[in-house]
Amino acid sequence: MARPVTLFTGQWADLPIKDLLPLVKKMGYDGVELACWGDHFQVDKALESDAYTRDLKDLLKKNDLQCFCVSNHLVGQAVCDPIDERHKAILSPTIWGDGDPEGVRRRAAEEMKNTARAAAKFGVKVVAGFTGSSVWDKLYFFPPTSQEMIDKGFADFAARWNPILDVFDEAGVRFGLEVHPSEIAYDIYSAERALEALNHRKAFGFNFDPSHLQWQFVDPVKFIDRFSDRIYHVHMKDAATTLDGVSGILASHLSFGDHRRGWDFRSVGRGDVDFQAIVRALNRIGYNGPLSIEWEDSGMDRVHGGTESAEFTKKVDFQPAGQAFDSAFEKS
Repeated sequence: MARPVTLFTGQWADLPIKDLLPLVKKMGYDGVELACWGDHFQVDKALESDAYTRDLKDLLKKNDLQCFCVSNHLVGQAVCDPIDERHKAILSPTIWGDGDPEGVRRRAAEEMKNTARAAAKFGVKVVAGFTGSSVWDKLYFFPPTSQEMIDKGFADFAARWNPILDVFDEAGVRFGLEVHPSEIAYDIYSAERALEALNHRKAFGFNFDPSHLQWQFVDPVKFIDRFSDRIYHVHMKDAATTLDGVSGILASHLSFGDHRRGWDFRSVGRGDVDFQAIVRALNRIGYNGPLSIEWEDSGMDRVHGGTESAEFTKKVDFQPAGQAFDSAFEKS
């Protein structure tokens, strides 16, 4: 059986869930990864009301869709970040409160615990999201930055996320960090360091997304092979580098969609990611979960892009071989 192809609803949160789900089905999807913003998956309502989760399940069933994962990237980002005005735009008034940074971080941590509880109540075993990072701004190591300063950042991550992951363990849910610039883990080495900081506890793994590795010139397949037992969820997302001798790989403080950037996201199949190699790697590690399309392409209509991405993903996915292709020639 082919893996289910789902749509991450985060980029569609302007649409009410009752209007989005029929469109998702029309675009050719088998299910959804529900974002915890807009009205797609409301953590507080899921915890407070059995009727809420029942009605949401009924709405999915009515549209012949499944949900395998809920995602709370926006709140997770605030757990470890140095908080500033940008966070106010992505957080609810309840989480933002008076904007005091430590208060925001603590409220965000409690909301991530509640997300695990709500996901379990809804019958979902994986929560995807971000962690934030207190040391991302020290990426360039100038002014001179010691490894002790970086160690403190990973220690801060562990101190803030271990209590959250305790609740994930209690709920029987796993957290998949989308390895991503601005997070505690953004490539292979930093992902290894994040696991080490948490003493490799099983509640923490990765939401594999090749696009963020691709533009950094990190081989996504090597990431899958390195963390074969920690791939808890998979995003299908594409990116293309457009370096022309003038543009830079750090994107020159240009907004997404600006043609002058050195890289940008693309509709699935229209960038540089080798998805066939990724499918082979996922087959190799025995990943049987959904392939969830996180659609982002500033130059394309999203319904067109979402439709073609579902078609592309279903075409590129395949089951591993049950036997060697030349086994018929073996002597009995």
